[in-house]
Amino acid sequence: MQHVATFGALLKTWRNRRGMSQLELACAACSSTRHLSFLETGRSRPSREMALNLAEHLGLPLRERNRLLAAAGFAHLYPEKALTEPSRRAAQEALNLVLRAHEPWPALAVDRHWMLLQANRAVAPLLEGVSPELLQAPVNVLRLSLHPAGLAPRIWNYSEWREHVLTRLRLEMSASGDAELEKLHAELAALPTPLRMPNGRRGRDLGGLAASLVIDTSPGRLTLFTTTTVFGTATDVTLDEVTLETFFPANEESEERLRALYQSTYPPNTRARSANS
Repeated sequence: MQHVATFGALLKTWRNRRGMSQLELACAACSSTRHLSFLETGRSRPSREMALNLAEHLGLPLRERNRLLAAAGFAHLYPEKALTEPSRRAAQEALNLVLRAHEPWPALAVDRHWMLLQANRAVAPLLEGVSPELLQAPVNVLRLSLHPAGLAPRIWNYSEWREHVLTRLRLEMSASGDAELEKLHAELAALPTPLRMPNGRRGRDLGGLAASLVIDTSPGRLTLFTTTTVFGTATDVTLDEVTLETFFPANEESEERLRALYQSTYPPNTRARSANS
């Protein structure tokens, strides 16, 4: 039988994960340490408003806010619908608009476990030589980048990029408490390093602004940097967990090569037909 955590246990777990004392959380939530202690030990039950107030000050994702509400005996507040459902057409179109507007630079949308939801056309030309097995849905983009049968053999600064990916995963694990991310981190950390990939290669120094990815392609070596976008006002669990990963050329040579790669794959007449279809 699956163990269902009590409200008090969940509250204490999240408070500790956020590094907050009972006094700090109580002050932030305009409550008292006595009341908070009673909530954590189960001596008191929270109102719906108090449960939501605590979730807000703990910065919980919408999925975890629903879970906290359920543990307190209340119905879920935030809906969760798949992006493929007809009612999500507006969201699909909005994602597609953002991704297509980013061309000729690569961009993709992923869920909370880094499973690919959508990608623009500039991504496909970068996947030359990737094992077809890694491209079968559902595609995990982090596995795709670090797997020896994926992009890893062509990532010039592989060790640096691997550390960036694993560090980011660790931060997300800490913030979300998601067991699936822990499994993914363990899997990726255990992947073998591709042959002839020496340590010490560093991408372009962007002054701490972003991580750089240096990858070899048919037109030549590309140096890219990434940015991450989330929808901060989402009121749906699924949309709250969507992340946009966008890539930009970090120098003029990469810009020229990325444009050439895109234009050779999608000539102007092909792009026009695609846009009108």
